[in-house]
Order: sequence, then C-alpha cells, then structure tokens
Amino acid sequence: MSKKYRVYEVARDLSVSSKELVERLQGTKINVKNHMSTLSEEDVSYVYDLFIKVQEEKNNDNIDKKDTKETLIENTEDQKDQSKKNKTKNKKRGRNKQKKNEQSQITKDDQMNNKVVLTSDSITVAELAEQLQVSSTEIIKKLMSLGIMATLNQSLDVETVELVALEFDVTVEVKSEEEEKVDELDFDDKPEDLKPRSPVVTVLGHVDHGKTTLLDSIRNTKVTTGEAGGITQHIGAYQVRANENKITFIDTPGHAAFTAMRARGAQVTDIAILVVAADDGVMPQTVEAINHVKAAGVPIIVAVNKIDRPTANVDKIKQEMANYNLVPEEWGGDTVFAEVSALKGEGIDNLLEMIVLVSEMQELKANPNALASGTVIESKLDKGRGPVATVLIRRGTLHVGDSIASGTAYGKVRAMINDKGKNIKKAKPSTPVEILGLSEAPQAGESFRVMENDKTARNLAQQKLNKDKNELMQNNSAVSLDDLFKSIQEGEIKDLNIIVKADVQGSCEAIKHSLEKLSDEKVNVKVIHTGVGAVNENDVMLASASSAIIIGFNVRPDTSAQKTAKKDGVDLRLYRIIYDAIEDVKKAMQGLLEPEYEEVFVGKAEVRQTFKASKIGTIAGSYVTEGKMVKGYGVRLIRDGIVIYEGKLDTLKRFKDDVKEVNTGYECGILLENFNDVKDGDMVECFTEQEVKPV
Repeated sequence: MSKKYRVYEVARDLSVSSKELVERLQGTKINVKNHMSTLSEEDVSYVYDLFIKVQEEKNNDNIDKKDTKETLIENTEDQKDQSKKNKTKNKKRGRNKQKKNEQSQITKDDQMNNKVVLTSDSITVAELAEQLQVSSTEIIKKLMSLGIMATLNQSLDVETVELVALEFDVTVEVKSEEEEKVDELDFDDKPEDLKPRSPVVTVLGHVDHGKTTLLDSIRNTKVTTGEAGGITQHIGAYQVRANENKITFIDTPGHAAFTAMRARGAQVTDIAILVVAADDGVMPQTVEAINHVKAAGVPIIVAVNKIDRPTANVDKIKQEMANYNLVPEEWGGDTVFAEVSALKGEGIDNLLEMIVLVSEMQELKANPNALASGTVIESKLDKGRGPVATVLIRRGTLHVGDSIASGTAYGKVRAMINDKGKNIKKAKPSTPVEILGLSEAPQAGESFRVMENDKTARNLAQQKLNKDKNELMQNNSAVSLDDLFKSIQEGEIKDLNIIVKADVQGSCEAIKHSLEKLSDEKVNVKVIHTGVGAVNENDVMLASASSAIIIGFNVRPDTSAQKTAKKDGVDLRLYRIIYDAIEDVKKAMQGLLEPEYEEVFVGKAEVRQTFKASKIGTIAGSYVTEGKMVKGYGVRLIRDGIVIYEGKLDTLKRFKDDVKEVNTGYECGILLENFNDVKDGDMVECFTEQEVKPV
C-alpha cells in the first residue's frame, strides 16, 4: 500500500505555505481542496518536479537579467574604444574556452572515478546532485523511494548519501577536513629549526592584592591610575626585558578569564604568578586562582606582595600556601616564592630572575621561520579601525600582509602595533601585537594561523563556521553522571573531576574526603575545587574547561551559572543530603544510576459526544481546549475532578483520517487504549514524561 502525504507536510518540505501550494496546484492534474488533503507518492513526485522546474526557470531568468545588464554596461563602455575591447573579449573567450575544457576534463575524471567526496558530515541535495552530475529531481525521487522527504537545500548525513549513491553505482569517500588546531604539537618542526623563545606569564590573585600595581612596577607604566576604582578593566599583553631576556606578561581581570580562554582550548600561559598580600593572606579568590592554575598544569610562582607593610607576615603566607600543596623550596618543596613590594619596587629584579629560571627549566622553544600561528588574547570592534585583535604569536613570524584565519574571521594583516604603540612590520614567537584587517572580531582564546593565500584563509574560516553550525545540533563532550559508566567502559574517562560547592567549609571537606575515597582501578575521582557559597559562573567555566561535574550541597546556582551550565552542557547536581551525593557518584561509576523523569502537560480536550463502534469501541468526539492532543501520549480521563482512567491515547482522528496530533480549537475523535466508559462532559488530559536534565 502506497504511503499518503498531507498537503501541509509537502508544503513544509518545499518551504512554502499550504495556501501557496494549494493555489499552485489549481488547474493541474492534482485536485486538492485544503492543507489536509492527501497526496500519493506519484502526486508528490509531480509536485516536486513542478516546483523544481519553476525554481530553475527563476534562476535562469536571474542569470539572463544579470547577463543583459552586464552586456548593456559593456556596450556603453565599448563606444569609447570598441577595437580594444574586442581584443580583450577574444582573449577572455580563449581563456574561458580553455577553462571550460579543463573543467570538462575534471568532470570526466570524476565520472571515471565513480566517487562522491564528502568533506564534512553532511551535504545538501543540490550539492549531491552536482557531484553526481544528475538533476536535483532525480535525487529527490530517490530519497522519496527511501521514505525521505527532502528539499534542495536540506542537508543529508553520510548514511543517506551512501544509500542514494548506491542507486547510481557510485561510492562515497569521506575526507575529513577538521579544523586545524594551532599548537606547537600540531607541527612537525625539526629540532634544528627550534629556537629559544620568551616565556609567557599570567598574573593572578585576589582583587586587591596588587596584581596591576606589580605589573606597573615591572613595566614602569601607570595602568591603574586610568581605570575605574583601580580595578583592571581589560586584558592586555606586554613585553619587558630582564637583562638579556624578554618576558611577556598577560594581565587578566582574574582567573575567570584565564580559565575562559583555556575552556576554548587556548593554553597560552607558560608560568602563572600568584600575587598574595603579605598583610592579608589567602582569600577565597586566591584559592580559586590556585585551583584554576593547577587544573591547567602550569608552574606557579608565588609573589608575596606588600612586604613593606608593618603588619606583613611572610611566614604566615608560606604556611597557608603549604596547605594548598604550594610548599616553598626552603621547606623542601618545589614552589618558588618571591618577596616583593610593588609600590616601592622592592624585589622586582629577583622576581624577574625567578621567572627566567623557571622558564629555563621548561626549555621553551619555537620555530621562528614558519608561517605564524598563535592565540587571540582579546578583540574589539573599533569605530575608526574596524575589527582589532590582540594576538600572541606562539610559532613562526607574523608579517604585515600575511593572510590570516582565526575561527570564523579571516583577512590580511593591514597593520601591526606592538605593546608600546609603535607600528611594526614583523613579530616573532612570544610577542604580543595588535593587528588590523580581519573580517570580524574573533573570540578571545581563539587560535589563529597564517595561510598561504586569502582564498585558503577564507575557506578555513568558512569551514569553522559550518562546523559550529553542526555542533549546535549536537551535545558537547561534557562529562555527566548519566553517561559516566558508558564512558568508563569505553575507556574514555580515567579521571572524574568534580567541583564541590557547599554552605559551609566543613561540608566541603566532608564531601571531598568521601568522594575521593570512591576511586578505583578504572577511574580516579578528583575534587579539583571546593568553595563556600552559591555555584557561580566561574565554577561552571572551570568545570567546562576541566570536563568536571559540579556538586552543590545546600546551595543554589545563580542565574548566569544556570545559563552557562545549560549552554556548555555542564552536569550540575544539587543535594541536601551528603549521602545522596556520594551514592549518586558511586552508582554512576557502577552503571546503576537511573534517570529521573518528570511529567509534562501537553493538552486538554472536552468530550462533547460519544460514538460506539462495534469493532473498535467508544470514540470520544472531543474539542481541544488547551495545548494539543498527541497520538501515543499518556492521557487521563477526568470526571467531576476525579481521575477515572490513566493510560494511552490509542487512536486520534480528524473526520475519517488518522492523525498524529490535533491543536487547540479543533475537533477530534479520541479512542483510549483498553477503555470505553467515556461520557459526555469528561475531560481528557494529555501528558508525556521527559528525563530531568541536571540544572
């Protein structure tokens, strides 16, 4: 029995209104009355042929109009020097003929190969038709025979393309063109090409412990005096000289920005300077900064600031740092401590010397002779200059005039300004510069790279844009308790990172201790951060960057944290009993965690008249008053406020036709599964259940 299609379904697939489709079919061999009329597969095939023909005629008309316009312009210009234009046209015709012959030869070669090449996870119907050298109509007909309704611009997945290609005796080859990541590990540099590069240092710490003042003292500028309230309002990058060595400093608003960049895959920092005030001690933001840096695996140098204060106590700071596994070298640990007074400039030389020493231990190197690549530190849209990006070169040398791609942005470097505000022609590894010439402002933390030409840069940006669109339809790879066991079984997870937020510090420690005891030979449970208070956006960003889950005890997430967790797919679970949190993690590791479900109201209908059919049962003639009624969903029959029946909506009809759903304001016939005691005036409530997603 051939399948029937509704007019509104076909109209939706053709991206036209039902009314337009009905009007278009008037006077044709197909007679339809309204949007609910049915069409056979043969009718649908005719409709597709009709619409595709009209679309092709429109396209041809547009091309003819464009050609006519261009011809008129050419004729006007030719009046000045007709003979010269004729020569140019003859040359152009010769080139076009040669190009056409080359394209024809390429097409023949492709046909000889009998192969469709996919460079992404999907391809549109029109693109597939072009590759197969057949009309779009034929592709759509083949899809219809497979039970797939598709339009010209609809994307097809690899499996569907393989099925269609099989009909034409053509094979499908998938060539992955994944976005190229910019990291030194991605390039095969020869050891002899690698040269020492300057270290990149990030300064972190509590809000008023003197981060920016320390940088002021180092680079002899006064950033703080020009900022609101003395708090850093931007992300900047500066390069200073320490004796014969250069050091690049990245001044961030805090650890949140540090982790936000790392969440995007940007590991720009070689060394982290943790600034702690000698007269204040470890603060909550200090602890957060420590955890963020540890999660990044970056060496830490502790700068004990404000040693000139009468109440300064350096030994107390060292003791507090030791509690977070940052043990001073003189105490037998491996953490470098530097005592400074940013205000008076004391100990600055020693700090710089320590930075150079730590960087030498890392043996930082890069190839300066390659095409440049690196990371976007910040970007903005300047009214006078257009998109402006501050970038840090990690490999190669960037030149003015280079073609560059960064995420969905591309362009040619028109100008390059260093941290002193001077225009420069080139920038070597570990150098921060401001560049002009991009098509848009790229995101902070986005990688960039120099391409061979403008076309390649544009293609890479377009590829990233297509990839982002595809990823919008998919879940990200964030860890959740629901799929933890499966990931463990597949060997994808060896460390389960957890962030714990609670109402008091004692609860944090108790939960941390209990969770870490759950580690076994398959998975290591690590609590990477604990804190007191509401779950905030910083916690979510850290979880996203570290593939961690968040457990909240007697606390709630703030609004921004909820939105960010939902956007990034971070598993955020809230508990009021410690035992429940421990049990859920344990069950998830053992594959025993059952998903939670909640009921969702779908619609309500009033029974106005009943009909008895001997072979079917009692049909409730109903009017949908709220929402919609959906076939196969759960229903309750309510009489005088009492639930008489709860089960399944077995059959749903509009007149004599079976339908999947009926919306508010329409009449329908309802048949309940295994229940016939339906009376006039009863209310039918439709509902469904959906899995509760973590907040």
